[in-house]
Amino acid sequence: MDPIVSLAKRRGFVFPSSEIYGGLANTWDYGPMGVLMKNNIKAEWWKTFIQSRDDMVGLDAAILMNPKVWVASGHVANFNDALVECKKCHERYRADHLLEDALHINAEGMSVSDMTKLIEENGILCPACGGELTPAKMFNTMFSTHLGPVESEEGRVYLRPETCQGIFVDFKNILNASRKKLPFGVGQIGKVFRNEITPGNFIFRVLEFEQMEIEYFVKPGEDKEAFEMWLHNMSEWYERLGIKKENMRFREHGDDERSFYSSRTVDIEYQYPIGWKELQGIADRTDYDLLQHSKFTGQDLSYFDEDTKERIVPYVIEPSVGVDRLFLAFL
Repeated sequence: MDPIVSLAKRRGFVFPSSEIYGGLANTWDYGPMGVLMKNNIKAEWWKTFIQSRDDMVGLDAAILMNPKVWVASGHVANFNDALVECKKCHERYRADHLLEDALHINAEGMSVSDMTKLIEENGILCPACGGELTPAKMFNTMFSTHLGPVESEEGRVYLRPETCQGIFVDFKNILNASRKKLPFGVGQIGKVFRNEITPGNFIFRVLEFEQMEIEYFVKPGEDKEAFEMWLHNMSEWYERLGIKKENMRFREHGDDERSFYSSRTVDIEYQYPIGWKELQGIADRTDYDLLQHSKFTGQDLSYFDEDTKERIVPYVIEPSVGVDRLFLAFL
């Protein structure tokens, strides 16, 4: 990765953020060439998947939302990572990443006690200094801030960790304004923020990044067909823009690693210099999000089906890709 980082800086694609002050881990600035390339990627995605399709509309939702949104979505309770700290140099690491690097296993979704046990049994030490690691403990990866002049729990709000919740809470307004019939989708490009523990590999894992995300609403029972359509559409788009087929693969998530709201998830992985890593995730979120927001607000987020004259809660397929990871793949 080092020659790529050096080239990107020298040619004006990506600079370390606030470098003259010593920088800040996991933050990067896009230079004169980088911002052109990044804007080209976003424009091509928007043109292909939003403007060129009759079944799609766009949205630009706020970064700050009512904090109850994140309670309803499950992020306050479940958006957690396992942290370990070196007792000697006090560097901190994600436990699942350490296990993946050392044992080549997928530890996502593994319990804290199981990760701690594997680290101890296999003698995994601090990658920086070789020191002993503490037992793993969970922490929430959402950035929080406060509204108003006084910091209080009542004024706590979160920087969004994903763009999709804005689509779900605006579902009723979008439906009323666009008069779309199922199936239809809503696309959005926007910044999201995640309090990652350890520095990533260049722009692959960063504190703030942009998502290009689609929520595609379908009738229950039609989600499997829509899932395959988006899997094909996205991989075909990458190939058309120059990503080599041999550098992409599909990886199906097992029952033990899927998000709690998903009935099926497939990653499109790319062969980066750091190995096979997720480029894009495609998930069948079922009707979880709309039902949750209906439950917490008392608002009717159903859809009236003209064919059956019944109200239904649509299922949703979510193809989500990070602009920065796609930028790195193209680079």
